[in-house]
Amino acid sequence: MALSLLALLDDITTILDDVAALTKVAAGKTVGVLGDDLALNAQQVSGVQSNRELPVVWAVAKGSFVNKAILVPAALLISAVAPWAVTPLLMVGGAYLCLEGFEKIAHRLLHSRAEDEAHAQELTRALANSAVDLVQLEKDKIKGAVRTDFVLSAEIIAITLGTVADSEFTVRVAVLVGMAIAMTIGVYGAVGCIVKLDDLGLYLSRARTALARATGRAILRSAPWLMKALTIAGTAAMFLVGGGIIVHGIPALHHMIEGRGLALEMLVNAGVGLAVGALVLAAVTLGKRAMGRKAVA
Repeated sequence: MALSLLALLDDITTILDDVAALTKVAAGKTVGVLGDDLALNAQQVSGVQSNRELPVVWAVAKGSFVNKAILVPAALLISAVAPWAVTPLLMVGGAYLCLEGFEKIAHRLLHSRAEDEAHAQELTRALANSAVDLVQLEKDKIKGAVRTDFVLSAEIIAITLGTVADSEFTVRVAVLVGMAIAMTIGVYGAVGCIVKLDDLGLYLSRARTALARATGRAILRSAPWLMKALTIAGTAAMFLVGGGIIVHGIPALHHMIEGRGLALEMLVNAGVGLAVGALVLAAVTLGKRAMGRKAVA
């Protein structure tokens, strides 16, 4: 009995070691999605009343848990029934990442700063209008953020699944569930902190001590730059991660750069990511135009 218990404990320890190692690898591979996840969700919940920011973040976080409660069993089912589909699904997710990244670049190139500022002013005027239903606006923002989260969560789960596809079922379950919980808490905890930076800066700027006031003013000045930095880092990481997934799914290309240095690998991944993003965006745009013409006809 004692020997059986020791054997069981040894098996559990081995599984936990595998789970810890694979979770660390999966977290590294999903960092690009997380950077964009932070920026997107912080932008999604902006524009609501200050005292409603954290309740909105919490509502979106609950929606994110529901999304992952759907996606994790689906991922486990795919890995059990059709493991061959993992790589194609990863490549589709990688292509989508590249598309999102290239759409951001295209938006910056095709839309002037004046247009973006006009859109922000329009939102501000709408919020100040007493005729605007703020409750409905808040609900719409939550729904939009949860939809965005579903796509990003699917990418995180798909990347994680690719990392643990060859592991035992118990390890796959533990890593996927652990990643789903950790990423949701981490992302929305960080989003909550980001959206309240302005309030923290304003509070400190009115404090009694000179150091606190200086810190508050520094936070107020740096908060917009933090959002910009997150957006830029997230976009760059989308090309690196998405391109890397696609490169890994093409054995000839993957073996060509394997072992030739991290710099070359990152350069190829980014180049492939940019190219795939441009091609997918062109195909989507042409498809929309063709469907529009058919609808008119």
